[in-house]
Order: sequence, then structure tokens, then C-alpha cells
Amino acid sequence: MLHLQNTFSSFSVDQLEEAHRFYTEVLGFEVIYNTMGLLELQIANSNPILIYPKTNHSPATFTILNFPVDNIDRAVAELSARGVTFENYNDGSIQTDQNHILRGGELDIAWFKDPAGNILSILQNKNV
Repeated sequence: MLHLQNTFSSFSVDQLEEAHRFYTEVLGFEVIYNTMGLLELQIANSNPILIYPKTNHSPATFTILNFPVDNIDRAVAELSARGVTFENYNDGSIQTDQNHILRGGELDIAWFKDPAGNILSILQNKNV
């Protein structure tokens, strides 16, 4: 049977070294090389997220990681200052504002991409 307490997530990138630099220097996470030479993104109170190289990598067309933040406007400003470019969406019900943030409902959310083109987000739960 499945061992749910050991469940972990993974995703691919085209360049491990560039992913390591981005996730450590730009986003500020602890990232280690495991015994197989793959990256592990260390997340507090969670299992590590495995990042592996794939020569024919295709970026995910959906959000692969969501990072909760206390203040989305401040987080967008800080990440932008570190060189992160946020996505703009103007498609039906998904309309980001001038700060690249979708506002409304319980969550405010802003999307950006890692160097491999995978989509990530920061989000603020307004009911917490």
C-alpha cells in the first residue's frame, strides 16, 4: 500500500545549476544536492521537493509550486528587485492588475517562472 507520510513532489528543469542558483539566491530557499546528484528543495514542515534534469524538458503549463506569503504586494516588490519577472494575465476571469496580481475572493495571487520556464506563484490568503 502507499505510504502517504513519505509522499513528495518533483519537477524537471533543463539546467540543474541554474535552478540551484535561482531557488537559493533569488528565492532564498535551502537547496541541496542529494546522493544521486539531484536537487532537493527544502521546505519547512514538509517533505523535500525533488528537482531533476531532463534533456528534453518542456516547461509546465500550469502552476507547479505555490508559495504562501503574508503580504503579496511586498513579496512582489522584493522578488522584482531580485530580478523576478511576474506574468500578466488578461484572459476572461484571470485579470492581473498593474502590480501583476490577481485580486479577489479569498486569495490574491501572482505568477512567475523559474529559469526553466516552470510556472510558480506567490499567494496571500486574505482570511488568515
